Amino acid sequence: MTTLSSVPHRLAKHVAALVLALAAGTAAAHAVVIGSSLQKQPVKAHVATEVVIQFNGSIEVGLSRVLLVSKGDVQRPLAVRAGKQRGQLIVEVPALTAGEYALRYRVFAADGHLTEDLIHFRVPE
Repeated sequence: MTTLSSVPHRLAKHVAALVLALAAGTAAAHAVVIGSSLQKQPVKAHVATEVVIQFNGSIEVGLSRVLLVSKGDVQRPLAVRAGKQRGQLIVEVPALTAGEYALRYRVFAADGHLTEDLIHFRVPE
């Protein structure tokens, strides 16, 4: 027998389960950076470099783009291609002088969700 006092408790449990399911689906639907080669191999001054960005799932490389952001918010597009592993994006970074930079990426997950963010890095002297 269901008592009137148990209805709010059961409803709360169902709402909590629905919220968790929606949150899990949203998190899994976006391409999230889980690592990059910048962590182990910093960009050296005056040397062109390939930076590998690893995402948590498949991305549509043909629909994705990366911009190099430098001092004064100057932005220029960089060439990108798919890596050997699922979710890898290879970014061709030109030779840079010492300073602070960022990679502004805009990628589409294989399911069509858009992710935009910045990866900051420093080129030492």
